[in-house]
Amino acid sequence: MNALTLPDIAAQASRQALPLEWVGMCGIALPVVFEGQRLSAKADAGVSLDNGEARGIHMSRLYLALETLEHESLSPALLRNVLQRFLDSHDGLSNAAYLRIHADLLLNRPALVSPLAGWKTYPISIEARLENTVFHVELKIEVPYSSTCPCSAALSRQLIQQQFIDDFANHPLQHADVLAWLGSSKGIIATPHSQRSTAHLQLHLDDFLDELPLIAVINDAEAALGTAVQTAVKRADEQAFALANGQNLMFCEDAARRLNLALKRSPGIRAFHLRVVHAESLHAHDAVAESRWNGVIR
Repeated sequence: MNALTLPDIAAQASRQALPLEWVGMCGIALPVVFEGQRLSAKADAGVSLDNGEARGIHMSRLYLALETLEHESLSPALLRNVLQRFLDSHDGLSNAAYLRIHADLLLNRPALVSPLAGWKTYPISIEARLENTVFHVELKIEVPYSSTCPCSAALSRQLIQQQFIDDFANHPLQHADVLAWLGSSKGIIATPHSQRSTAHLQLHLDDFLDELPLIAVINDAEAALGTAVQTAVKRADEQAFALANGQNLMFCEDAARRLNLALKRSPGIRAFHLRVVHAESLHAHDAVAESRWNGVIR
């Protein structure tokens, strides 16, 4: 008895001839490798359907082409290779291929003073596109940090000054008395408000890059802000963190400008869009600032 041929409905002609810009799958679970670290990721894989007569694409071919990501470290070359496999498997159907990878990058970060260290996650997305031999990659990175409001700090200092005037108005100033006052609850009668904040970075990479500069960009961003959130800490680290916040007072506008300048100095970035969000502790709403750079000569 002859085996029946399995039907291929996708190969049938479409009843309505119309090209489609993107067809594929979203949320594919798979492991990826980056800098020797195996990450749990979700991938969106797709191609254009330029042949409007075709009813559909071969999604299983896209799925199988993703297998390479399990064994090789993420790089622009690897991403291009996967996208080329998408197109080769859809010859005559598609001229453009797309791949988005979403994952959490785990980095071990040292404490500010003590020998402690701990792991911190950075949500990342890698978006790659290959269309008519033109290839480009974009990175999206979220960097958490702390921000202390300059206005709140100034108002707090004024209240402390007023309390000092009230407490020493009719008393001669003695070094020991002032030192004791500064160490008491009266010496810190008001504190500035701070909040956990997030920088959302979207980067368009240069075409010549051999590596994805994820860690370098994170390091540059945290250095520019000066107040990266911490993991494991001792009291000395907490004190150093308080000092860092006091020396890096910033509105969301300040943070956006710092990041703009830092990213312009980072090699391999052709253009970027950044968005900083300060989750206000004073208000029930967030303070937000955005900035773009479109590749003007450095």
